[in-house]
Amino acid sequence: MAALESSDSVVAGIAGPEDEGGVLGRAHRALSVGIVSVVLLIAFEATAIGTVMPVAARELDGVSLYAFAFSGYFTTSLTGMVLAGQWADRRGPLAALATGIGAFAGGLVVSGTAQVMWVFILGRAVQGFGGGLVIVAVYVVVGRAYPERLRPAIMASFAAAWVVPSIVGPLASGAVAEHLGWRWVFLGIPLLVLLPLGLALPQIRRRAGGPVDHDAGTPAFDRRRIRLALAVSLGAGLVQYAAQDLRPLSLVPGLLGAALLVPAVRLLLPRGTYRAVRGLPSVVLLRGLSAGSFIAAESFVPLMLVTQRGLSPTLAGFSLAAGGLTWAAASWMQSRPRMEPHRERLMTFGMVLVAAAIAAAPAVLVPAVPVWTVAVAWGFGCFGMGLVISSTSVLLLKLSAPAEAGANSAALQISDALSNVVLLATAGAAFATLGSDGTPAFASVFLPMAGVALVGAWVTTRLRAAD
Repeated sequence: MAALESSDSVVAGIAGPEDEGGVLGRAHRALSVGIVSVVLLIAFEATAIGTVMPVAARELDGVSLYAFAFSGYFTTSLTGMVLAGQWADRRGPLAALATGIGAFAGGLVVSGTAQVMWVFILGRAVQGFGGGLVIVAVYVVVGRAYPERLRPAIMASFAAAWVVPSIVGPLASGAVAEHLGWRWVFLGIPLLVLLPLGLALPQIRRRAGGPVDHDAGTPAFDRRRIRLALAVSLGAGLVQYAAQDLRPLSLVPGLLGAALLVPAVRLLLPRGTYRAVRGLPSVVLLRGLSAGSFIAAESFVPLMLVTQRGLSPTLAGFSLAAGGLTWAAASWMQSRPRMEPHRERLMTFGMVLVAAAIAAAPAVLVPAVPVWTVAVAWGFGCFGMGLVISSTSVLLLKLSAPAEAGANSAALQISDALSNVVLLATAGAAFATLGSDGTPAFASVFLPMAGVALVGAWVTTRLRAAD
């Protein structure tokens, strides 16, 4: 309790005496609009790129490498997250955020101009590094600039920022892909970088710039943690490669990747994470199980609808649009003060919804099942994710001292991204093994991910720290 009380007092000091009102009150309005614009950019990219990914993969003759296009992003984001955590704790989140947005935009340009699938994946990797820097920096901004009572609300605002992109993104990107070509989706998004930069950076410099303790000086970067992050990224890439190239010789990079990955992850995440120790370790573990199972399944939904039910990229992407509304609604629900005593039970309910949605999605492979079944199922799944993801962020900041917010936020995002890489690799391997087509291949993706989500439902019972 002493650590938490210290955390609250320091954050309140950083936020200043002007913290009256809500996230759009006079004291926080400009900063809130700025950082929500950053999340809006990431949301639009995710929904737009997910819609055109099947088209890009087919044109570049890379359907067999489809999972790489997603996991390449998450693999390099691991290094970006650890670097951003240290960067933000030592020197403030401003530089990490600006650098991340620049790399994010540059990666989009590389992918948009690619002529072969591996260059396309390289662009996604650059983009992922930038995204890793951005997401951790944004969390540190929230921890420093907002008092604890406003953090659930700003997290709900992040979820709300996904609503418009989830509706407009699939329609806009699908129409652009069909009439101008998929490349223009990638090349057009970097123009949106200017708005977040203009709004967010001046406010972050004023309200959350510099180290937490200005009198203590600026400590050096922990090079050991950076080396561990590089080991995680390299190891995850080798495991992903081995999972996609299913030959006996691939066992060598797979074992090498595991040898790099496992010890590095254990040192980067809180002690006891993979044993689901109560408190912070279970919060970090839950984030990985929830995000990894959901993203691995969602990545294959547009491909399933395009190749198995003959939908256009626009309609396939739009099938996921309702999820933005339900995700935002659930995130708003968890932000209500009266829901705080019920947070853990809400998260359990959310993970059950996620598992049910993932298990229900492949029903659309049966021709008699209407295609809108996926949209309905995914709406419920996104409602569950809205309850879980925002709550893990709130719990993490509540359990973190200000000087540890960057490192702990990085651990949360590492768990998220690493689970995405590992589960996408697993799903991609199963999908490729069964011929990348037909009911068995897609069922081998969705049903195991539903099982992972059920494990996450159990972990929600261990979020409260031991007395």
